[in-house]
Amino acid sequence: MVKAIFFDIDGTLVSFNTHSIPESTQNALKQLREKGIKVFIATGRPKVLMMDAVGHLPFDGFITLNGAHCFTSDHQDIYKGRVPEEDIERLIGYHQQHPETPFVFVHDDEWFITNVNEAVKDVAKLIEISLPPIRPIEEARNKEILQIMGYFKEDQDLEVFRNVLTHCEPMRWYPLFADIIARGNSKSKGINHVLEYYGIDLKDTMAFGDGGNDIPMLGHAGIGVAMGNASDEVKAAADYVTTSVDEDGIMNALKHFGVL
Repeated sequence: MVKAIFFDIDGTLVSFNTHSIPESTQNALKQLREKGIKVFIATGRPKVLMMDAVGHLPFDGFITLNGAHCFTSDHQDIYKGRVPEEDIERLIGYHQQHPETPFVFVHDDEWFITNVNEAVKDVAKLIEISLPPIRPIEEARNKEILQIMGYFKEDQDLEVFRNVLTHCEPMRWYPLFADIIARGNSKSKGINHVLEYYGIDLKDTMAFGDGGNDIPMLGHAGIGVAMGNASDEVKAAADYVTTSVDEDGIMNALKHFGVL
């Protein structure tokens, strides 16, 4: 019996084409809660951007920042996993040598960016978000940094994560940047924290996703569902591939499994 379902936002709940949640998905979420099935967000977005996308819909809890920050529907913290201060210090030094590379820092309910380039603008347009305020990277000191976003491509990962952010790992769902969190955090670990809090068994769960950062949770949940618009790598990690977000993928999968 499915008792809890976890949903990614971008490309899963929210269409990249319309920047909105399909009506069929909104109806599915309503029906799930009416049946007593708990519904949760599992996103790479910070809280401030998550609420912009789905804040008008009721959820039972939230996994944000790829598992680094989990909290209840009334915003009580379940778990926080901060980036070590020594990594922040090394990144400050790295950025002073590479000022052309933008970095975003997320702490508490705030965020800021070191500088803006075309990659930053492209990603903001893709998911229809406003740009964070620009501040010096030194402002990341002495703050509880929960996630960093680095606007560099995958071929720089070895240099950055071997020499600079040595206690962190990247979660990529788009080639222009990486969500960066403390090693050990992931959407699957976030699911564990939430399930422990609510007293739900992992075997009674489903998860929906489309991006590379969803791979851990699709293989972890009782049933992992990849959207039809997902990459082949994501689809291979799932138990089932549904139609795309724009083709009622969530509702179709829930009907396929007899949940609705």
